[in-house]
Amino acid sequence: MPVHNCRTTVAESIASILNQTLEEWELVVFDDGSHDETPDVVRRFADPRIRLVEGKTNRGLPARLNEIVRQTSGTFFARMDGDDISYPNRLMRQVEFLRNHPEVDLVAGAVAVFDGNGEAIGVRRGPRKHRQICARPYSRFPIAHPTWLGRADWFRRHPYREDAVRIEDWDLLFGAYRQSRFANLQEVVLGYSEASLSLRKIAAARWYHSRLVTEYAQSGPTYLRALVEVGSQATKLALDAFALGTGLNHRVLKHRVPPISRAEAETWREVRKAVHETASQCLEERESVPA
Repeated sequence: MPVHNCRTTVAESIASILNQTLEEWELVVFDDGSHDETPDVVRRFADPRIRLVEGKTNRGLPARLNEIVRQTSGTFFARMDGDDISYPNRLMRQVEFLRNHPEVDLVAGAVAVFDGNGEAIGVRRGPRKHRQICARPYSRFPIAHPTWLGRADWFRRHPYREDAVRIEDWDLLFGAYRQSRFANLQEVVLGYSEASLSLRKIAAARWYHSRLVTEYAQSGPTYLRALVEVGSQATKLALDAFALGTGLNHRVLKHRVPPISRAEAETWREVRKAVHETASQCLEERESVPA
């Protein structure tokens, strides 16, 4: 869990790992040069399975993920962000899947997207099988990055490119998909925070995507596909700018968050309530310990 200035959210993210039905885990929280009290919040959790690593500077998500991979020795490696919430059976379900499917290197799952008020506004769900996930490699791999759980050796063989700003997941998968196998669970395994949409961040992601697509493309048909994708990114950015500029956001960008079912919304509320209670209990217990 690389974190940067997550003081208000990291406690519940950590609590969601404490609530896991799979109990054999180590959580490495790598503080990426935060300027707030994020490290102090992490220290208040007394569980020996939680390890805080503090970086003096802000190096970015891909650099910190590479560092964490190098520091761990487990069979499997999972990731999430410091403002997301893992569902209690997330690790168990994904680890079981990889154990039952030795041909798969990386498995993800569906995400319940929640807003700044903690309300679920939709579910993103990718296709099940590798061939479907990799059907449009120059465009996208519909496999939610915060839900990745894979074999640690695979992550060591395929490190993140550290200058792939905001598209480090696409870049890694593009370089690995021909020699790898991916899968998606159809159940929701994580609550993904999308409190607001930033045109600056979206534009940066689309620009770097276009740059790397043309960099990786070869001559002939491959290069033509790359040019088509660059045009597509420009069109999408125009739609993003219109949606955010008019304040319509998700009303226009419906492809960003498909609807959530009533049952999934109720499950999300239960998960969030349990995580909030666990976080509050852990922090209160720490405060009550004599100095």
